[in-house]
Amino acid sequence: MGDDSAYTFGDVSVVMGTYNEREAIGTVLDDIERVTDGEAEVVCVDSSSDGTAEIAREHGARVIEREPQGYGVAVHEAITTPDRPVIVTTDCDDTYPMEQLPDFLAAINDGYDVVSGDRLSTGAETMPRFNRLGNHVFAWLASALVGERVHDTTTGMRAYRREVIDAIEWTENTGLSAELLLRPLIRGYRVTEIPIAYRERVGETTLDPLSGGAAIAKSIGKVALAEHLGRHTATDRSGLDGVAE
Repeated sequence: MGDDSAYTFGDVSVVMGTYNEREAIGTVLDDIERVTDGEAEVVCVDSSSDGTAEIAREHGARVIEREPQGYGVAVHEAITTPDRPVIVTTDCDDTYPMEQLPDFLAAINDGYDVVSGDRLSTGAETMPRFNRLGNHVFAWLASALVGERVHDTTTGMRAYRREVIDAIEWTENTGLSAELLLRPLIRGYRVTEIPIAYRERVGETTLDPLSGGAAIAKSIGKVALAEHLGRHTATDRSGLDGVAE
């Protein structure tokens, strides 16, 4: 994409599902404001009971309040609500580096359709050991099923061209983060992973690692099988480029 048509942060929506994250949400939104000079739109789909929504609104975010229905339901609404051409997902627990938003936008401007933040190649030492092991297993499973090296299937920080979001029917809830990577990859969209730092989360997680991990593994298998059975016509494949080794 040439300079005259390059996307700016005025073309970006940063979206997230929020659930009782009042301790961290203000910091995350301040970081987005600072890094994007206030140009990026922020959309939160919120199911909180602790005042997270009020804090988000005070920081200028667009807040859509919903009853709790799970991670994927919230994120699905968050990614399909904005009409800006670039959508960036993140979490609201201050684990993801908003200072790397320019790197994600630059990769989109380089022609990638999906830019996925890879936490694991940099160590992810702040992630609980059991979770880190599980995420490596998910990446191994996805790589085997997809036939491409994938380093981090469950990262919450990614950038997408909106046409990718609009073109695919998303079906998963707990496993939506993996689905959001695997379906575009198998269909031949240009996908890249870039290493990102991963900080210790602020607040308590609500995802049970065992039941949540089983749901994610099931989603990876289900999505890969559905795509390989040819239910959809794939674009010309170019694979996953620029992954961290």
